[in-house]
Amino acid sequence: MTPIPDAEALYLELLRGVKALMRGDTRLVGVTSGGAWLVERLQKDLGLPGAPGIISSAMHRDDFARRGMAASAQTSLPFDVNGADVLLLDDVLYTGRTIRAVLNELFDFGRPSCVRLAVMVDRGGRELPVAADFAATKLELPAAQALALARDEKSGLRFQVEQA
Repeated sequence: MTPIPDAEALYLELLRGVKALMRGDTRLVGVTSGGAWLVERLQKDLGLPGAPGIISSAMHRDDFARRGMAASAQTSLPFDVNGADVLLLDDVLYTGRTIRAVLNELFDFGRPSCVRLAVMVDRGGRELPVAADFAATKLELPAAQALALARDEKSGLRFQVEQA
């Protein structure tokens, strides 16, 4: 069995990677739900003003008919997307389908000048040509398992492995 990574340690590595990717005008946008938790914490830890962006993949998923509307947060982009330097954040990158859907949602709001991606875990298994500009770690899991980020107010972030 694959050991479950320490989410708090990976968060610190993600923080380091995001700092390296930041430009003067970079806007952070978290993918619901794990990426939204990360972006809220990163925005605070980086001392960035204002609220971070949150983006949902729900309306652009290619499996919408099967999954329906998720109970996660809806898209909120408190900045003009046109010409923006956007750094998308997510907890786990797997097939690339969520990122494809998120990009479609982002472009519904405007045309950014640049979009990059940072994730805590890249677990391989891509079905679409999507790559992260930064991944805190790479981890291989069987296709029948899912890696999910959970948030605990007392102990912080943790990962759990679930049967898909």
